[in-house]
Amino acid sequence: MTTEAIGARERAKLTTRAAMASTVMAILLIALKSYAALQTSSMAMLGSLADSSLDLVASLIVLLAVRIAATPADHDHRFGHGKAEALAALVQVIIITFSAAFIGFRAVQRLIAGAETAQAELGIGVSIVAIVLTVGLITYQRHVVSRTGSLAIGTDRLHYSSDLLLNGSVIVALALEQFFGWVGADAVFGILIAVWLAWNAWSASSHALDQLMDREWPEERRASFLAAAKEYPELAGLHDLRTRSSGTHYFAQFHVWVPADWTVQHAHDQLDRVEEELQKRFPDTEILIHVDPEGQTDRETLLPQEITEQAT
Repeated sequence: MTTEAIGARERAKLTTRAAMASTVMAILLIALKSYAALQTSSMAMLGSLADSSLDLVASLIVLLAVRIAATPADHDHRFGHGKAEALAALVQVIIITFSAAFIGFRAVQRLIAGAETAQAELGIGVSIVAIVLTVGLITYQRHVVSRTGSLAIGTDRLHYSSDLLLNGSVIVALALEQFFGWVGADAVFGILIAVWLAWNAWSASSHALDQLMDREWPEERRASFLAAAKEYPELAGLHDLRTRSSGTHYFAQFHVWVPADWTVQHAHDQLDRVEEELQKRFPDTEILIHVDPEGQTDRETLLPQEITEQAT
């Protein structure tokens, strides 16, 4: 996803507002669904309530994480605090997983007991309100993610997007059981909701782990960076490129060959200019260039395929 070039202060403001919006949303939905769950005894509604309750916990974690991630680098964290977002996303994954397990367990119990629901109209009405509110929230979150690239807000949006299916399932389950006499439909949909949540948790975990494990940039971004670097003659000998991400901040470091007759001062001046220009083209990217005499390669730091390329 391509993000717009915005300042750190504006990014912090946007992510904080998005986190606060999801927190307020979760509180409102908990109040509505608590009343509906008590009145209808619906297993699907209870599952939806449990999900919203965990949404609140997750949203509070995201709110804390985006504030920490926006904190500038300091003496103890020279690379900044961006990974706070990845940690928050991972906590959200754990919360979603526990939510799925709880809903699935309760749904199976209800299916075995054969209990029925009541006042389906109330449950359906609350679910429709929840869908409308959720659509508004994820639309705003999508806007924030497009501008900031925030992993924590992105994971939160994924969770709330799944809530659309969850609330729709509640409506279908209540309608089938109350109006068509399909006893057990509510419990079956509760189990399906649990499976859906578990799948979302598994999918979302990969993005958080990628950042925590310093995975290389996606191939598209990496290729774009290399294509830009080729435009500068000073970087003709670029090799040993390493990349990683931390929150919405990116890091790229590489070695570059310079003519043997260049002085240290001349190499510094030339590559500083190139570095500044690249950073304008790739906002929020910290670039570190290591200078090598022309033809020299630190082979122990290269990947096997890079050594082959150098040899040929």
